[in-house]
Amino acid sequence: MVEIKNVVVVGAGGQMGHGIAQMSLLAGYTVTLVDINDDFVGKGWNKIDEGMKKLESKGKLPEGGTAASLMEKCKKSTDLASAIKDADIMIEAVIEKMDVKKQVFKIAGDNAPSHCILASNTSTMSITEIGKDSGRPDKCIGMHFFNPVPLMRLIEVIYGDNSSDESVNKAIIFAESIPCLRGKRYVPKVLKDRPGFICNRVTAPVQIYQNYIFDKALTDGFTWAQLDNDSRGGPMSMTVLADYVGIDVLYHGQTYYSQTLSPDFAPGKVITQLFNEGKLGAKTGQGFNDWTKGRPQPDKSAGKARLYNLKYPLAIMVNEACRVLKEEITTSYKIIDDALMAGMNMPGPMAANLKTWQNQVTILEELVEFTGKEYFKPCELLSSGKWVEYI
Repeated sequence: MVEIKNVVVVGAGGQMGHGIAQMSLLAGYTVTLVDINDDFVGKGWNKIDEGMKKLESKGKLPEGGTAASLMEKCKKSTDLASAIKDADIMIEAVIEKMDVKKQVFKIAGDNAPSHCILASNTSTMSITEIGKDSGRPDKCIGMHFFNPVPLMRLIEVIYGDNSSDESVNKAIIFAESIPCLRGKRYVPKVLKDRPGFICNRVTAPVQIYQNYIFDKALTDGFTWAQLDNDSRGGPMSMTVLADYVGIDVLYHGQTYYSQTLSPDFAPGKVITQLFNEGKLGAKTGQGFNDWTKGRPQPDKSAGKARLYNLKYPLAIMVNEACRVLKEEITTSYKIIDDALMAGMNMPGPMAANLKTWQNQVTILEELVEFTGKEYFKPCELLSSGKWVEYI
C-alpha cells in the first residue's frame, strides 16, 4: 500500500475545498489546490493562509510549525491533468452537478498514477456514477466532509458499487489523520452508495416538511421573521439556516432527491422562486433574509406564525434512519446517532426513542394526513419496532 503524501484538492475556491486543504496541510501533507482559474485558486489559497495565521496567533499549529512553513507546502494549479500526475489522493469538492464531477474524474483517471485514490466530497450524489468514466472504478470512493471542515468531526467514507476494500480502508486511515479543532475525527464506513449517505440522508426529508411550511407561510401571509420565531432553539432558525447552506445547494439537492428517492422532495414554490431570482442566501447577500450587513438578527417582536412544530422533524428523522438501516447503508443505529452528533452537532434521534418509537409512528401518520406527502408514511422497520435490534 503506497503511503499518502501528496493531496490534490479540486474546487479550491469553494467553502469545502479550502477547508479540506487547510486541514490536510495541518496533517503534514503536501497539497495542490486546483480550480478553473487563477482567481478561484488564489481565493482558496488566501483563505487557507488567513486560517493558518489565526491558528498561529492562538498557538494551535503543530509543534515547530509556522503559518509560513505550512503554506510552503500548498501549491496552486489550474491544470488538473498536470497537477494530479504525482498525487496519492484527489479530493473533488466542486459544484454539486453530476456532469462537472464526472468530467473531473475522467481527467483524473486519465492522468493520475495507478495507485491514486479518487474521492468525491459530494453530499448527495452517486459515487458509482461520478466515477463511471474514470477508468478505475475500484479507486473511486466518497469522502464526505462537513462544514466547516476544521470544526466538524465527521468524515463519511463511502463505497461506490465497485470500490475496493483497499481504497476504502486507505481513505479511512487518511481521514483519521486529518485533524479537527473540536476533537477526534469520526470516520464511519458508508456501505452502500445511496443518496445522501448517512447524515444528509437522515435529515433530507425534513426539507419536504420545511418546503410545505415555507409555501404555507407565503400563502397565509406570514413574514419570515414570524416563521423563524417558530423554529428558534437551535444555532440557526429555519430561514437563516437555509440562507447559510445556500438556496442553490438546497435546490439542486432537493431536485436530485426528487429524481432518486421520491417526487415529494421536489423544491417548493418559495425555494424555486428564490433560486430563479438568484437570491441564493448569504453568498449573494440576499435570500430569505438580507445579509448585506451581516448575519440577520431575530425579530422577537414580530410574533410567531405557529406553523412549524419541532415534533415533526424528529419523527421524520427516526423514520429515515430506519430506511438507512433497511437499505444496509450502515449496520447500527448507534452509528447514525454518532454521525449526526459529529457532523451536525445534533443529538441522534434513535437511542432517545428506544422506548417511545410508537409515538413517532402516530406523528408520521398525522403528518401524511395534513401534508399529503406519502414519503412520510412510517416504513416497515419503524412500524414493527425491529430497528431496535440494529445495535
